[in-house]
Amino acid sequence: MSAAAHFADSYAQARRLFVDAAEAAGLDVESHVHPLLGRDGEALAMDVVLEGAKDADALLILSSGCHGIEGFCGSGVQHALLADPSWHRLLRDSGVAVLYVHALNPHGFSWWRRTTQENVDLNRNFHDFSQPLPANPAYDELAALIVPAHWPPSAEVDAAIARYIATNGMRGFQQAVTSGQHEHPEGIFYGGRNPTWSNVTLRHVLQSHGQHCARLGWIDLHTGLGPSGVGERIFAGRDDALVLARARAWWGEGLTSIYDGSSTSAKLTGLMWMSAEQECPQAECTGMALEYGTVPITEVLDALRADQWLENHPEADDAQRSAIKQRMRDAFYTDTEPWKEAVLAQAFDAARQAVAGLCLAASR
Repeated sequence: MSAAAHFADSYAQARRLFVDAAEAAGLDVESHVHPLLGRDGEALAMDVVLEGAKDADALLILSSGCHGIEGFCGSGVQHALLADPSWHRLLRDSGVAVLYVHALNPHGFSWWRRTTQENVDLNRNFHDFSQPLPANPAYDELAALIVPAHWPPSAEVDAAIARYIATNGMRGFQQAVTSGQHEHPEGIFYGGRNPTWSNVTLRHVLQSHGQHCARLGWIDLHTGLGPSGVGERIFAGRDDALVLARARAWWGEGLTSIYDGSSTSAKLTGLMWMSAEQECPQAECTGMALEYGTVPITEVLDALRADQWLENHPEADDAQRSAIKQRMRDAFYTDTEPWKEAVLAQAFDAARQAVAGLCLAASR
């Protein structure tokens, strides 16, 4: 089977492929139905499949679509694993259970958006909302430039952003824009003021499936940062040297971290994988984001800015809408066979390493 056979052209097709592959493997699909419909009128859901014993000591979560449109990549990885007999044999022999969580944010996946239906970045939404939320004064300063009143941006807007980058560096601009913000609901990387549907639903999934294990691994699949086709392994967990060392023992010393500046990602707030420790406190948690590069970060950010402008301006004509949406898809999904082959090879390697790490932990 070619790599392309595992990847879909729409959310609806991706969901069909995932469900069919699970059923072909003799696995049950648990669907958490979303309250809204998709772009083509299709039903939306966060679909969950458990492979292995519900009370297994070791559980590996493989999740896709946290950032909606990034689900094209993650869903392809999940389908390829479900279709691979050697993967199923490895799980049977190891005793490790796997929880496949397909389309954490199905609304964004279907509508080719990175955000949820609330316009929230799901990976900035995991806060205690009874407490003061993190401030981001740098974003406040840039908000009117990041999503301007008109698209394409004026020369004045472009010049103002260029001045900010000249003063603060591209890394400073990335930190200001992407780390998360809670004051501009019509901006990008908005963390929200309340838990989203996806946040609440994921917590229910973790409560149902993650409270029996002693050891929990998590690989969350992403796109949009780094060189094309290269999967950066980014530590997913609290800022703890022992947990980071365990993750590097599983996935190699090349595992990067937002806490020490080694990752291409900025330091973020409201991270999704913190929910594992909160909902599964009995488990030793070890996680990473597998982040595949697509196009340069400036192109990714401009695609996000354009898409947010479009969301704020539903009166935009069809030609502009189509161009912006295609730019979004290209920013987060590279529809070529070599890119997909590279994605699958790295994902299979990381998944097998996670199984080995979970087994090694059991022998301590």
